[in-house]
Amino acid sequence: MLKKNDEIKLNIEAMTSEGSAVSHWEGMAVFVRGAVPGDEILAHIIKVSKSYAIGIIKEIISPSPSRIESDCPVSDKCGGCSLRNMTYDEELKYKKSRVEDAIKRIGHLDIPVMDIIGADEINHYRNKAQYPVLIENGGLMAGFYAYKSHRIIPCDSCHLQQREFDDCLEAFAKWVKKAGITSYDEKTGRGLLRHIYLRKAVKTGEIMACAVINGNMLPQKELLIEELEKVSSVKSICFNVNKSKSNVILGSKTEVIWGSETITDILLGKKFEISPESFYQVNHAQCEKLYSKAIEYAALNDEQTLVDLYCGAGTIGLSMAEKAKQVIGIEIVPDAIKNAKQNAKINGITNAQFICADALEGAKQLQARGIKTDVVVLDPPRKGCDKALFDVISLLSPKRIVYVSCDSATLARDLAILDEKGYKALEITPVDMFPRTTHVENVVLICKYDNA
Repeated sequence: MLKKNDEIKLNIEAMTSEGSAVSHWEGMAVFVRGAVPGDEILAHIIKVSKSYAIGIIKEIISPSPSRIESDCPVSDKCGGCSLRNMTYDEELKYKKSRVEDAIKRIGHLDIPVMDIIGADEINHYRNKAQYPVLIENGGLMAGFYAYKSHRIIPCDSCHLQQREFDDCLEAFAKWVKKAGITSYDEKTGRGLLRHIYLRKAVKTGEIMACAVINGNMLPQKELLIEELEKVSSVKSICFNVNKSKSNVILGSKTEVIWGSETITDILLGKKFEISPESFYQVNHAQCEKLYSKAIEYAALNDEQTLVDLYCGAGTIGLSMAEKAKQVIGIEIVPDAIKNAKQNAKINGITNAQFICADALEGAKQLQARGIKTDVVVLDPPRKGCDKALFDVISLLSPKRIVYVSCDSATLARDLAILDEKGYKALEITPVDMFPRTTHVENVVLICKYDNA
């Protein structure tokens, strides 16, 4: 009988969806973070339940051929780069297998999964960073949360983030020290600075710097402006008000204190203005590959109407507009809709319109207006689509659906629902939007059964 503090030899067999390695001991699953499939390890058991156990690596007896040395000093503590000690080829195999497993195990479907589209650059690809902060004795500690906790792991230079973000953090640190800024305490609800939020438009180099605060006013904002102005690529400085006792990072109010309200990026040859609240894919290079595959799957012609039910700043729909008769985007975030309309304008796109509503309400509006929908694009949040939305989709009766998903489990669930409503998923292409992490994006071609 396995018990806490036992030390056992394990041959690592596979990885879980959260990035923990898994092995078996006398029929019981044992999970170990930091191990790689093919490793033989000595594991120290720290928890035993009825059906599984958790261990930590005591010794690597024989390393896997897929094991590499992590180039980050905090990757074993931070909750971000779970796969930094694994070769990239093995990472891609793992991610494809995760998609296949979810589709079969959760969706109970047999859908071809194409080869995953890997990244040419696996470092410094993130164009958005949200750093939780802790201020002690006037010193700013910014980093990322440890795995499954809100304990901050300081990280002076993250390998996933843009290099210029380090300079921005330095500017914030000087402001914090000189202005006597306090950090927000989740337990008491007191303190000012909650997060430092940075975005970069990769093609133009423009950076937006935002302080997320538990208050209505930003103390000594002139000092923060003075420090951030020294970072030449900073084009917008703002603060966001979030006084809620929740894990939500951004509140509903943002005030620009210097520079422009948005930054501008170029994606697939089109310009896009990005505000703090609007959704924009975090990996520019891989986003272009993802959207190119979505355009291929949509197979639009100039007689067809495309409806983008989670349109954000309009990026997917506008990237397809020249191939369609008309594009209708639906998004619940008002600033994102404002961005989408402006993005259509600056790109000279006249066949696109945008509705500010949640996807379900927006789809009902289209149904009420009698708009014939040929292709629907779905790019929902991680939780997937509202179940009621599928009833509306079936009434809109598009010939094709292109589903972009950042969570294989909710994708599998939703594809099963669509299958019941007469829509067959023909193929899935995974895209590695988040190298060195466990996340994987998917784009799916779905057709009505009578068109499949």
